[in-house]
Amino acid sequence: MSEAERIQDAERIQKVLAAAGVASRRAVEQMVTEGRIRVNGHPARLGQRVDPDRDTVEVDGIAVGLRADLVYYLLNKPTGVVATAADPQGRPTVVAMVPDHPRVFPVGRLDADSEGLLVLTNDGDLTHRLTHPSFGIDKEYLVHVEGRPARGALRTLREGVELEDGPARAVAVSRLEPSVLRIVVHEGRNRLVRRMCEAVGHRVIRLVRTRIGSLADRTLAPGTWREVTRSEVRALERSGGGRG
Repeated sequence: MSEAERIQDAERIQKVLAAAGVASRRAVEQMVTEGRIRVNGHPARLGQRVDPDRDTVEVDGIAVGLRADLVYYLLNKPTGVVATAADPQGRPTVVAMVPDHPRVFPVGRLDADSEGLLVLTNDGDLTHRLTHPSFGIDKEYLVHVEGRPARGALRTLREGVELEDGPARAVAVSRLEPSVLRIVVHEGRNRLVRRMCEAVGHRVIRLVRTRIGSLADRTLAPGTWREVTRSEVRALERSGGGRG
């Protein structure tokens, strides 16, 4: 297909962004006028045609997933399931729990002993935003520990602990029950929350991820999944204040 034919087949930017759930067509037109939308690094024009499969569209500096084949699943991972596409030990994987076409991959880490929310997608841009520490995306956990952490232990978690792979700190820590903590971190290092708790003398008994950025769902039963809505995807794309 020639470049002229490709442009002719492309859709107008208002229609593409409205279909992607960014905003209404009229609101998109206003955003274009305000210079908030860029196509392939250049300011968008009213009525400009874009090809979701080839053009990069940014809204307020954030790349928006537009390809028709992009899918997003939210899984409530049970314990004993590994957050990988395949496992040499033959353990069940999260990829096997969602539709097998198109092929998706888990976003970030959630070890086999842990449970809770996990996003699976084939959107590389969103994966980068959710996993790179520079974006500062919240990952919230409900953590049951041995013993009863004192205020000093919680303060140490906020101020930072030294681990074998470098320092780590919680963005927020609160006590829900004597042995149950709510911990929010921005990183996704292997078994990070477990190792942080052990560093202050409290082994983790149970760990449940309850929120990823703006995405949470208390009604999703363990072992089940659902599609992430367009508005939820757009909110995730806007999450965090950093730049990768």
